[in-house]
Amino acid sequence: MPDGLTITRSEGRVLVMHLRGMLDGQTHEQLYKAARAERDAGTKLLLLDLAELDVITSAGLGALHNIYKLFTPREEIEAWEKAKHGEPYKSAYFKLAAAPANIYYVLTSAGFLRKLPIHPDLPAAL
Repeated sequence: MPDGLTITRSEGRVLVMHLRGMLDGQTHEQLYKAARAERDAGTKLLLLDLAELDVITSAGLGALHNIYKLFTPREEIEAWEKAKHGEPYKSAYFKLAAAPANIYYVLTSAGFLRKLPIHPDLPAAL
């Protein structure tokens, strides 16, 4: 299992950040800072490719939550809640794809998939 986190990117209509390695207490800030830099540069749509992610810890989940808040307009969430009280809002701006079974299990157990769309692979997500 590799140490650390490697982030590569590919651009199109949607920016894809490909993650490889571990998203944990040592690397969560690296991911958040990379996502914030992309948002600050004008990126509106972000897709994280989790296909090569080996480990995600609570710190990694925290980074995903913060990226969700960074890319998803608060006023849109509030309008959804007002119109569809009780129905979960799924972000149209931040999505996940290709999570290995162990990562998918953690995301599901932590309740992240209520707010984050996850797709089986990149073509389905794009």
